[in-house]
Amino acid sequence: MNTSPPPHATFRLIRGTAPTVAVAVCLLLSGCSRTGGGDSGTDAAGAASGTRLKFAMVTHSTKGDDFWVLVQKGAEAAAAKDNVELTYTSDPDATGQAELVRDAVRDKVDGIAVTLAKPDAMKAPIAQAKASGIPVVGLNSGIDAWQSEGVLEFFGQDESVAGRAVGDKLDALRAKHTLCVIQERGNVALEARCAGVKKAFSGETENLYVDGTDADTMSATITARLKQDPSIDEVVTLGAQFARTAVGAVKAAGTKAKVATFDLNDGLVKSVQNGDVQFAVDQQPYLQGYLAVDSLWLYKTNGNISGGGVAPVLTGPAFVTKTNVGAVAKFAANGTR
Repeated sequence: MNTSPPPHATFRLIRGTAPTVAVAVCLLLSGCSRTGGGDSGTDAAGAASGTRLKFAMVTHSTKGDDFWVLVQKGAEAAAAKDNVELTYTSDPDATGQAELVRDAVRDKVDGIAVTLAKPDAMKAPIAQAKASGIPVVGLNSGIDAWQSEGVLEFFGQDESVAGRAVGDKLDALRAKHTLCVIQERGNVALEARCAGVKKAFSGETENLYVDGTDADTMSATITARLKQDPSIDEVVTLGAQFARTAVGAVKAAGTKAKVATFDLNDGLVKSVQNGDVQFAVDQQPYLQGYLAVDSLWLYKTNGNISGGGVAPVLTGPAFVTKTNVGAVAKFAANGTR
């Protein structure tokens, strides 16, 4: 990403429009259970006829991050369908994100969706929400922590599984030395990705920590490392926009290293098509945002719990390569992949 973190959290209010028909269905890729029991006193018919629920989504995103634009877009789509008033806020600082969750509790919202990139920081505000009778669902980050945090449901990718899948693919591509670029130190999801790569990859894996908010510095750091060690033949980034930065760094270093990445967006589709990026691991951020909001609505109106409260709802990983990128290109262009 090319912008620095905002000095304070971003804020946006989205007002949904009433759908003509409200359909309470099991979510994609998940099972549903009636054992949860919503506590709002509303039902699906009531929600459709004009009773408006108020939800908050609180993420650890930084301003201008392409990935989180897709998450928010999916959340907005679900809010519009469900006639929900949705507030989206974010702060990359864990302390700031925790305070945003507390703000949502003070605002007496009907449900909260939260990312758990720094799980320990979220424990107290999530407990406060639960004590206030507000259901909380998790998305994107924290698949190993959501149950211990007391979160009702989780939507995202198992980052360890995704990392191991990348490691296996690199073996198939006969890579020997991989540089795994982590743009945010301490983010459990990012650390899990590189750890998974290292566990499965038979070659050498080394982590390189960079500042993801400064593209120029990130590019210079990658370039310098590639020049220092010409044996590095693969650069793995953990976000679509960082892959494009890595492509430039490889060219600047004058090496033959290849670039692969986690995550996908419209710009990266072109990079995969022209061969600048070998493959992308898509976790479907739009779907994560959509399911998180829709699951809160289903819980409040119908008592449904996706995954039964014991299993996460997985949205990835899926490999996007030059051979199949055409199948997702039009959705990426629409801003839904």
